[in-house]
Amino acid sequence: MGDKKIWKNNNGSVTSDVNKRENKECPQSLVIRGDVFETKGKVMVLPCGLTLGSHITVVGKPRVAHAETDPKISLLKKGQYLMVSQFMMELQGLRIVDGEDPPRILHFNPRVKGDWSGKPVIEQNSCYRMQWGTAQRCDGRKSRADEETVDGLVKCEKWIRDDENGSDESKITWWLNRLIGRTPKRMDVDWAFPFAEGKLFVLTLRASLEGYHVNVDGRHVTSFPYRLGFTLEDATGLSLNGDIDVHSVFAASLPTSHPSFAPERNLDWSNRWRAPPILDGPIELFIGILSAGNHFAERMAVRKSWMQNRLIKSSKTVARFFVALVGELINGTYDTNSTSLNSFVEGF
Repeated sequence: MGDKKIWKNNNGSVTSDVNKRENKECPQSLVIRGDVFETKGKVMVLPCGLTLGSHITVVGKPRVAHAETDPKISLLKKGQYLMVSQFMMELQGLRIVDGEDPPRILHFNPRVKGDWSGKPVIEQNSCYRMQWGTAQRCDGRKSRADEETVDGLVKCEKWIRDDENGSDESKITWWLNRLIGRTPKRMDVDWAFPFAEGKLFVLTLRASLEGYHVNVDGRHVTSFPYRLGFTLEDATGLSLNGDIDVHSVFAASLPTSHPSFAPERNLDWSNRWRAPPILDGPIELFIGILSAGNHFAERMAVRKSWMQNRLIKSSKTVARFFVALVGELINGTYDTNSTSLNSFVEGF
């Protein structure tokens, strides 16, 4: 009786909480000036995240390099210093997990000066559960032809490197060869690193089918494939930090409702992701999964991946989540067919 009473009391607060979320405003576009952006902690809140086709435009200017004695992007001996100019643009999940730093769904880090390689680079990564993934570094060399693309675009475009000869001599040779008909009519343009100290830039980040695409001054620069653990709607904040002066930030084509809050599209109650019922016959394997109450993203990842295996669908193998019943974490989205709520466990 005690467990039922606890569940009833918590379930009453769930309804009002869900109603509040359903009424949450989801603007289709947002714009913020640089001075206002500073006062808001250098974060633009995206109330309902992103959706396919959403894009964010940043107008800014990298600051002139300054001396650092302990740069995080290079190694120095004691007493040495390094001139550094870098900034970080991040898509963050501001409300995914309580008690943890916001996950970095996308970490975009142009290093104009100061990288350990001695060259300007762009490093991209993601941080999930406070654990960084494998970094994707773009150092001016175009991605290999056999490397996986993102929506048909290469992960890294080419730009002029310090160790390459982008001199006028090669251009003169190209024109001479063209005059005598030895070269194609089109000449590949050599681009410089897309960011420079004190130079204004216009950066556009776009969410597409397979990943994020970054254009700078109208030219595609990098693409970053989506990583497991996040959906587009999880990206509820854009932050800009480091050596950058932000003039303005504009976000458009945003979702007008949050799929997790809209009752007609609530994936939590979708039969597609529910575990199949246990049949009367014997089972061959039982899998118990310990999960904290606020680890919804992990449970959905499991539901959408190996829980779709034909053995689990046939009920020969049964998988069930064991989740602690902590009142403040109950949000009315548990699939009671596949989740056991335990009032006697504080958390995992």
